[in-house]
Amino acid sequence: MTPATDRLATWALEAVPRRLWGFPPRLMPVIVQRLGPVRAVAWFAWNMPRYERTLKAFGGVRTHLLCTTISLINGCRYCTAGHAYALQLIYLRERGRLFPLDDDAISQLDGLDRAELQARLASALAAAGLGEEVPWVERLFDLIAEQRRPADGDDARIAHLVRMFAVLNACGIAGSVGPDQAHDPVNRDAALRERYRQLRTT
Repeated sequence: MTPATDRLATWALEAVPRRLWGFPPRLMPVIVQRLGPVRAVAWFAWNMPRYERTLKAFGGVRTHLLCTTISLINGCRYCTAGHAYALQLIYLRERGRLFPLDDDAISQLDGLDRAELQARLASALAAAGLGEEVPWVERLFDLIAEQRRPADGDDARIAHLVRMFAVLNACGIAGSVGPDQAHDPVNRDAALRERYRQLRTT
C-alpha cells in the first residue's frame, strides 16, 4: 500500500469519531500502520456497530467502566484515559458530583493484580453510589479468567469488548499514544468539560 492509501484510511477512520466525539483520536494513524489500511477499515466496520449497540444497551457509565477496566488490565494508558474521562463526564452529568477516583488515581490502578484491582474498583463504585455495577466488573474478570463461551447476550457484549480492546490496547501500547479527550459523544459538551475541569482543580 502507498502512503496516500494510508492517509485515506486514516481520514476515513477519523471521520466517525470526529463527528460523534468532536475530535480525531490520536490512535487512528497507529491502527492503520499496524493493521494496514484495508484491514483497519474493515476491522472498524465490523467492530464499531457492535460497540455502539453495547453502548446503547449498557449505557455510558457501564460501558466506559468496562472499557476502562479492560484497558487497565491490558496496560494501555491511552484507552484507559479516554474511557475513564468519558465515565467521569457522564457520571458528573448524571449525578451532579465527581466520581471518587480522579484521573491520577485511575492511572495508578494500572499494573495491580486482579484481586487488588477488583477491590479498588468495588470500593470506588460503592463510594460513587454505583454498587450495582460491581457484579458487571466481576463478570468481566470471570469471563477473562475462565475463557469460557458467553452464556447470554450480555456476556457476548462483554466478550466482544474484551476482543475489541485487545486490538485497540495493543495499538495504543505499541504506538506509545498519549491521552487525548473523552471517547464518547459527551466530549462535545464543552460546558460540562469546563465544569469538570473546575471541580477537579478546586
